Amino acid sequence: MLNILWVIMIAGGIFFAAFHGTMGQITESFISSSTEAVNLCIFMLGVIGVWNGMMEIAVKSGLMKKIAKTMYPFIHWLFPDIPPRHKANEYIAANMAANILGLGWAATPAGLKAMRELQKLEEGGGRASDMMCAFLVLNISSLQLVPINMIAYRSQYGSVNPAAVVLPAICATMISTIAGIVFIKIMEITRYNGKKYNRKNKKKRRWIQ
Repeated sequence: MLNILWVIMIAGGIFFAAFHGTMGQITESFISSSTEAVNLCIFMLGVIGVWNGMMEIAVKSGLMKKIAKTMYPFIHWLFPDIPPRHKANEYIAANMAANILGLGWAATPAGLKAMRELQKLEEGGGRASDMMCAFLVLNISSLQLVPINMIAYRSQYGSVNPAAVVLPAICATMISTIAGIVFIKIMEITRYNGKKYNRKNKKKRRWIQ
C-alpha cells in the first residue's frame, strides 16, 4: 500500500511540474535530495554503529541480565505470565532500555527476540498472545528520556540547539507510555474480571482476539 502511495505522489508531482513548466526544478530536486539522503545515511550509520555496539556490549557483559533483574518487578506486573528467569525478561528489559535512550535501531532486535520468546510460551501458537499484545503496546508508546535519533537529525540539518527537543519528547512519550500501561491494565481487568492469570484458562481470558 505504501508503495502505491509513493508512486501516486511522485507521479502527481511530475505531472504537476510538467503542466506548470517546472520540470527543471523537479530534476534538480531529485538530484539534490538523492545526495542529501546518502549523506544522511552515512551520518546516521556512525550513530547507529556506536549505540548498537554499546547495547551489544551490555548484553555480552551480562549488564542486561542485571538490568532485567532490577526491572523484573515492573516487567512481572505488566507481563504476569512470563516465568521469573525466562529469557523474554532480558529481551524486554533490553528493548525498554534502548527505547528510553531513544535507540529505536537497538530496540528492534531485542523486541523481535522478546516476541519470539513470548511466542514460545504459547501452546497454541497461531496468533498473538495477551503478553505479546501488551508488549507491542508498550513498545509503541516507548518512553524516551534521550531522543538520540531526533537530536542526530537536528544536528545534521544545522539546528542551533539540537537538544531542545529533549523536554518535549520526554513529556510526549511519558504521556503515551502511561496511556499504554493504563490501556493494558484496563483490558486485563476487564477481560480477566480481576482474577489472577491462569495459563489453563488463557483461551477464555484472551483480551485481544
